[in-house]
Amino acid sequence: MSQHIVSQQLRLEPSRRPLGSLYAGNVRAVFSRGVKATWGTNWAIMVSGFVEPVLYLVAMGIGLGSLIGTVTGPGGAEIGYANYIAPALLAVSAMNGAVYDSTWNVFFKLHFAKLYEGMLYTSLGPLDVALGEILLALLRGALYATGFTAVMGAMGLITSPWALLMIPAAVVVAFGFASFGMAITSYMKTFQQMDWINFIMLPMFLFSATFYPLSVYPEPIQWLIQTLPLWHGVEMLRQLSAGIFTGAILVHLLYFLVMIVLGLILSTGRLRKLFLN
Repeated sequence: MSQHIVSQQLRLEPSRRPLGSLYAGNVRAVFSRGVKATWGTNWAIMVSGFVEPVLYLVAMGIGLGSLIGTVTGPGGAEIGYANYIAPALLAVSAMNGAVYDSTWNVFFKLHFAKLYEGMLYTSLGPLDVALGEILLALLRGALYATGFTAVMGAMGLITSPWALLMIPAAVVVAFGFASFGMAITSYMKTFQQMDWINFIMLPMFLFSATFYPLSVYPEPIQWLIQTLPLWHGVEMLRQLSAGIFTGAILVHLLYFLVMIVLGLILSTGRLRKLFLN
């Protein structure tokens, strides 16, 4: 009798598991495997992604900044040009780390290594795989954000203790880009299609008020730029760097929250459609 009860409980267990077949509660396995593979073979690529925004900060902030002088920062205060672009480049650094890991790495694992197909033949669900890969990209974005903040401190560009909040805020930015980046990549089938990601990232980097204020654009262009995720990240980090807290920060956070949730839903659904149907 007791064996019969135990067997019934075992048969009922999968139905009580949250999200059913989508989630096995083993995100750690996917994440741990990714960390070992990254640190074993891709550490040079990780370093290169961090260096680019730092070079922009040195070249534009110090070089061009000596010619520009001061600009109007958050709250209307006059700040140095390097102080103005540094938080924006921090957002760019977090974006780069998250996007590189959640797009090209995912594309290779999806279409060439067939890694996800093998994972989903085990007890892992598509949500485990999606969260594991997104957390791996998030780790890279967090490392970039922390390192870039340290560079800002070494250059004397941190003027308020509130500026340290830029690190967790940059992680939120990275989370948004990572989840949405993986969702988009799951629909890509060729290298030519992947080039569209770089085609979109470059103008977003240049026009999201990274190097100059939004007011220089005509009003219709301003509205378009304010729909871009990088602009929300730049504005949020810029306010935090100056220790200025307004309701706009909550709007920026809500934007990335929606981006994260939407990306997770799309990534999970796409992986399930590709390998489980």
